Amino acid sequence: MRRFLATAAAMFIAFGATALATPAQAEEPVVLTIGVGEDIDSANPFTGLSSLSYEVSTLQYPTLTQYASEDFGIVPGLAESWEESPDQKFWTYTLRPGMKWSDGTPLTAEDVAYTFNRIIDGKYEKTNFGSYTESMVRAEALDDVTVRIEVSRPSPVMDHLFVFILPKHIWEGIDGKEVRKYENVGTPDSPTVGSGPFVMVERQPGQFTRLQVNPNWWGGERPVDEVIFKVYNNPDALGQALKTGEIDFAVGLDLGVYESLQGIPEITTVSAQPASYSEIAFNMGAALDNGTPIGDGNPLLKDKALRQALNWAVDRQAIVDKVLGGQGQPGTTIIPPLYTQWHLNPSNLYTYDPAKASELLDAAGYPVGSDGVRADAQGNRLSFRLTYRSDDPYSQKSAEFAQSYFSDVGVEISLEGVSEDALYEVVGQGNFDMFEWGWGVEPDPNYMLSTFTCLSRSYEEDGTIYANLSDSFYCNPEYDKLFDEQAQETDFAKRQAIVQQMQQMLYDDAPYLITYYANGLQAYRNDRFTGWVPQPADGGTLVFQWGTWSFFNVEPVSGESAAPDASASPSASGEAAAPSTPTTETSSGGVSTGLIVGLLVAVLVIAVLVLLVVRNRRSAGVDSRE
Repeated sequence: MRRFLATAAAMFIAFGATALATPAQAEEPVVLTIGVGEDIDSANPFTGLSSLSYEVSTLQYPTLTQYASEDFGIVPGLAESWEESPDQKFWTYTLRPGMKWSDGTPLTAEDVAYTFNRIIDGKYEKTNFGSYTESMVRAEALDDVTVRIEVSRPSPVMDHLFVFILPKHIWEGIDGKEVRKYENVGTPDSPTVGSGPFVMVERQPGQFTRLQVNPNWWGGERPVDEVIFKVYNNPDALGQALKTGEIDFAVGLDLGVYESLQGIPEITTVSAQPASYSEIAFNMGAALDNGTPIGDGNPLLKDKALRQALNWAVDRQAIVDKVLGGQGQPGTTIIPPLYTQWHLNPSNLYTYDPAKASELLDAAGYPVGSDGVRADAQGNRLSFRLTYRSDDPYSQKSAEFAQSYFSDVGVEISLEGVSEDALYEVVGQGNFDMFEWGWGVEPDPNYMLSTFTCLSRSYEEDGTIYANLSDSFYCNPEYDKLFDEQAQETDFAKRQAIVQQMQQMLYDDAPYLITYYANGLQAYRNDRFTGWVPQPADGGTLVFQWGTWSFFNVEPVSGESAAPDASASPSASGEAAAPSTPTTETSSGGVSTGLIVGLLVAVLVIAVLVLLVVRNRRSAGVDSRE
């Protein structure tokens, strides 16, 4: 919609001077508008945890190395090369020469050293990035393009540190306390300072985030001038926006909306392999990282036998079929099957067996009471709260299915819906029994594994409790020992065995009931933009990647008429034969010849009225962003 209005305005202005609108149109910016179902929880890289927060940060703050689009291999990012010292005590990275931040300040090794040292020295800064710096002692800039990081032990993650490099001259003025509330929101007059292909220039919470091209990006010019992430809280509105051309790409589509887009020639639909999982998490005894109890969780959930029984009570395949419409797989472990080298097929697979669940509950001392609800010997009923994300229809549906399955084995569940932002605080304070949420999982397992360590539980500072990454408050010294072992094991086969042992341990201890791995349902206007790059190449996602590969390559569709994307090979059903050759449905940013003629006629007849309409529609478009 933004590009359509800009075109109409340009045509009106140009008409006053000449009958030809082409020159004005040629100067208008190329805007890529992406519709999303969730907003940023924070634009601060140290704070943001939502998928959109990571996407925006990735566009602004590149990492030293990147995960390749084809297969998640390691390729250069800000660093051209890197090497480990023979004694395994240092890693040295050589940066691309001549790089600049978006404000023109040179980007040097000092910025890299500053970023890592800030995480090493910080507390709050470790929330998102501490798992990468655990083995680091100090980072040092040897010259403008060379940074050396000293490590206390060998580390298998030093060549793929997913840590956003920040501009020292901006962030060093934000101290450890201020950073907790620092919003990092750019404005047209004061854009954020980054080194990626785009920087933020505007954000309206709950409505949209706008980024403009970084003129100093080392990768050079790209066809897209602006990227807008527009928020839709209503799945139907997101799909309709794609159909009408208000947006160019839609992420996180609802199944019904996704299916409604198939078969439309101008729209390509993509069902990407899942790099994430959804779960029902249990409060295993909320506590701070020092062991101090917090929260109001039901202590009965500390019983492993109870948690295991609940895992047997749920029909995951039915949830995949009925909630996801078959667009996914039943969940097992915390590393999705996409990462074949790390994923474990557990030895004692939880299948749907309510009879076994009931037997386990009986054996654990929870007989069924006269009201149909089980209780322990002291009369404490198995009655729990299950909190779901009210702004995610999948979350609510999954919670409702779990409620039904648990009820079948004598466990009472009351459902409570809260916003995703609110849930983060609820969980961090330990004020829950169970909740439904999900995780995006990095190609390397270290970060995901770190979230279950004892030190990843919430912490207290100056009398305030802050959430960390642990949300089940799982704490097992044996698990922590294995985590430390894998974090310094550089032999792939040995590390792989440890990682799979850890997955089996979590599977047996059951801090989570992993419900499913949901395919990423996306769609885009193939008559508007082309050049989308999947990650991985075989069936991968086109945006929200571990990197920004599509944004490096996407460009407007050229030609007299909008044709289907050359990369799309629609099947008879309107869905791609493979996600690397997606299917098409339309939400176009281009303007047809007929529409242009119609607009010109309208301008000739009632030019002033057109101007007023354009102004009103632009205002309404901004005000109605959801």
